[in-house]
Amino acid sequence: MLATALGVKEEQVTIRAYMLGGGFGRRLNDDYTIPAALASKALGGKPVKMVMSRSQDMQFDSPRSASVQQLKMAFDADKRVIATEPHATAGWPTQVMVPVFMPKGINGQPFDPFAIAGADHWYTVGAQRVRAVSNDLANASFRPGWLRSVSAGWTGWAVESFMDEAAHQVGKDPLVFRLDLLTAEGRNAGSGPIAIGGASRQAAVLKKAAAMIGWGTQQPTDTELGIASIFGQEREMPTWVACAVQVHVDKVTGLVDVQKLYIVVDAGIIVDPDGAEAQCQGAALWGLSMALFEGSELVKGKFKDSNFDTYTPLRMLQTPPEIKIEFISSKAAPSGLGEPAVTPVTPAIANAIYNAVGVRLRKLHMTPDDVKAALSKV
Repeated sequence: MLATALGVKEEQVTIRAYMLGGGFGRRLNDDYTIPAALASKALGGKPVKMVMSRSQDMQFDSPRSASVQQLKMAFDADKRVIATEPHATAGWPTQVMVPVFMPKGINGQPFDPFAIAGADHWYTVGAQRVRAVSNDLANASFRPGWLRSVSAGWTGWAVESFMDEAAHQVGKDPLVFRLDLLTAEGRNAGSGPIAIGGASRQAAVLKKAAAMIGWGTQQPTDTELGIASIFGQEREMPTWVACAVQVHVDKVTGLVDVQKLYIVVDAGIIVDPDGAEAQCQGAALWGLSMALFEGSELVKGKFKDSNFDTYTPLRMLQTPPEIKIEFISSKAAPSGLGEPAVTPVTPAIANAIYNAVGVRLRKLHMTPDDVKAALSKV
């Protein structure tokens, strides 16, 4: 890109990579080098340091793509699950930035794993078909990027919200419904040093989270519990995480108050317990922020929000009074902790809202207006 912008040969360009903790996926883009290089060229080759204001940076950014998902589940006459189909369409960051990194699916066509990871879950559901569709409109409208929890952020949101809906459909407790499907057999038994144990480890974090929150206990009016569980990003390197929340819904204002936020993690051997807890605390709060507070939209080709006065991430006063992180003792090889605890928070909150006031929200983020609009139709 730099060679093209400067009109030189690629061997004339030297890039000195930097180590950047906290930069997440944004540091992979390198697009910000182009205006700095063009400015340097215009100044006769003098060094240039480019600093953007937040509003400039937010307009120049590569956001997580909007996504649309459709999930289907089939039951037999005894209400046993016999097939599922999760479908997801979204902008594909890898297709836009580094298409050579895309593997081929079982149909022989290249796909972006960072747009569908998490949909190939550990539940035993009989026949299973996972389908990812590149959203050409999203790719053409903006350059999609990665956001902490990557694609599992939207696939986990859909899968775990859907699992709750399916449980209610057949009249089963959502915890029992999930545990019945988490059988460590066949491909779901897991393999290798990281994934060994498979579905049984996801069942273990679910059971622990449910016990911590007091699953099944009586709650005050318009207050209820919700659960969800995921496995990080890839089946080959899973980190199993369960989230249990207690929420209260104000039917008049539509405000959702998350009163308890509990996270249980199986990441294999925990090498640095304090660092691990800090990672998961931050991840869980980020998940809460994306569930209830963060979101923007495109207006005439630009993002509507350009600073934190209108783009409103979670504030300290909005954090739950009770946040607990627990780790499952394990001798399995260590896996990742930077992102997995983000993912189950959004569906756990949505499931708790449904249990509290009987409305199912299927869009992120979940605003007070969304809650009131759904309640008006009940």
